[in-house]
Amino acid sequence: MKHYTQLLKNYAWTILLVLPLLVFTSACSDDDDPVTPPAVNESQLLVQELEGTNGDYLNTAAPAIVSAVDVYADVTGAKKFYIVDIRGAADYALGHVAGAHNVPIADVLTHMKTVNVANYDKIVVICYTGQSAAWTTAILRMSGYTTAFSMKYGMTSWHPDFDRLSSKVKSDRLNDFVMTASPAKPAAGDLPTINTGKTTGAEILADRIAAVHAEGYSLSATDITSVLSTPDQYYVINYWPEADYLNLGHVPGSYQYTPKADLKLSTLLKTLPTNKTIAVYCYTGQTSANVAAILRVMGYDAKSISYGTNGMIWQRMKDNGKTAFDASADCKGFPYEK
Repeated sequence: MKHYTQLLKNYAWTILLVLPLLVFTSACSDDDDPVTPPAVNESQLLVQELEGTNGDYLNTAAPAIVSAVDVYADVTGAKKFYIVDIRGAADYALGHVAGAHNVPIADVLTHMKTVNVANYDKIVVICYTGQSAAWTTAILRMSGYTTAFSMKYGMTSWHPDFDRLSSKVKSDRLNDFVMTASPAKPAAGDLPTINTGKTTGAEILADRIAAVHAEGYSLSATDITSVLSTPDQYYVINYWPEADYLNLGHVPGSYQYTPKADLKLSTLLKTLPTNKTIAVYCYTGQTSANVAAILRVMGYDAKSISYGTNGMIWQRMKDNGKTAFDASADCKGFPYEK
């Protein structure tokens, strides 16, 4: 009997000694094999943010352009526009809109954090011809500055002294343009792969804006000569209504995408390839610069064809009553400061 009792006591002590070890081992096992969080589809979250919370600028207000006439009326009147001139300091010194703030394009987002935008009706971005200002406007709009606009034709439209567009207006591509129907667009595929490490649409968007802004405008621009000389490298988008695509002609092989309609998740956005450079063109280059900036934020290798069809088929544009730069009418001769 004594022997049996001793065995029970020994067994009890063994249980008391082993049980804590079992609990500790179990805890360690849980730590070594944590639950894997679900994968985040950053591209999907980003586009949903751009189309939803961010206001869907691409498909609502882009390109957000204001005329020199409207800017001059404000400069001489209510002064409710905050004007940002992103030209080089030397060019700014030669002449600028009264009250304009000279800010390098790389510093625009930092500068705007110092401005109480609630005090102004519009933020107006001015460059030389409207190209880089339109790109910057898209960066600002995506960053929450929803009253940002670019000035049409830049300082060229303010005074003939700053005309840098007349030399860019050309009609030497008239024979290159074709009147064929738009080729069938590719089947919908995947969005570009994005790896910011962020987990919300807002965080991913902020990261991507910072990256594209740091790249600078130059990576978002190309020219028609480059596109036509190496067509296999490009997926060319004619960002016009279909009627203009057919009646005015278009770059050979270009795909027609209707502004404010076709570059959405619910429509044709996913038909854009991720393995080619996307070259976008419009009438003046300002809308396409907006589009290129937004597509780059999405992860596409997108570029705007500078000056649009004003630099390709200007005479046909003018003859058909389309947006065609005319120095005699569009360079206003407004006074400027030095």
